[in-house]
Order: sequence, then C-alpha cells, then structure tokens
Amino acid sequence: MGWQKTFTLQRRSKGCHLVTEEIFTQIEPGLRDVKVGVLYLFIQHTSAALTINENYDSDVRRDMDMALDRIVPESLPWLHNDEGPDDSASHTKTSLVGTSVCVPITDGRMNLGTWQGIYLTEFRHAPHSRRIVATILS
Repeated sequence: MGWQKTFTLQRRSKGCHLVTEEIFTQIEPGLRDVKVGVLYLFIQHTSAALTINENYDSDVRRDMDMALDRIVPESLPWLHNDEGPDDSASHTKTSLVGTSVCVPITDGRMNLGTWQGIYLTEFRHAPHSRRIVATILS
C-alpha cells in the first residue's frame, strides 16, 4: 500500500536546516499503521536539496554550508546567472547533494540513527519555501 502527500516547508534562507520534526508533523498520519516500510522524500526544486546527517551539533550544519561554498563557489565564471550570482552555484550544489532521501520505517516511526536528522540544504541567499513530496510504501 502507498501513501503520498505534497507539503511546503517554511521559508528559509541559505544554509543547512534541520527539518526532521517539520517533516514528521506532515507525514505522521501516513506513518501510523506502517510496521515495515520506506519513506521517500523528494524536493521539487533545483536550488535546494535534502540530505541526512548529524542532528545534534549545529556546528555540523554551518560546516556543511561552508564546505559546499568552498567546493562550489559563487565566484566561478558561471554562464547561467538569470536569478543572480547564486543561480548556477545553487543548481550545482543540488546535483552534488541530491533531491531525495529514503528512510526506513519501523513500527510507525522513521528509523533514523541516534544522531541522524533530515536536512534541507538551501542554496539561495533569499528565503524560499520548498515543496516536498513524501511517499510511504509498506
């Protein structure tokens, strides 16, 4: 059986943002009766991404943002810059990080590791709200 919902995360500006609880709030009805399953999260954008990483120390989020800026700097001679200097850099970072994550479901809950959380990695400087499609298969 399957369950699906599309929802919008709150507006955020550039950075790595822990969104596990915000996502849980949206998908809790779909998780309730799932003994064993998979949650698939997909972001419908090309300048933000989803990933799973350390959820305790907020320095990890700042370090990830800093490292991605060094790997893909806005200062490169980008050709596609219709929406500003963060345009192509944002698209490139999205390709590196990815547009989806899969999380196992066990007994009606996301089966993340002790120190794992779901991140929205927002690559645009201006705040954006981002649409997520959550699909639960059991």
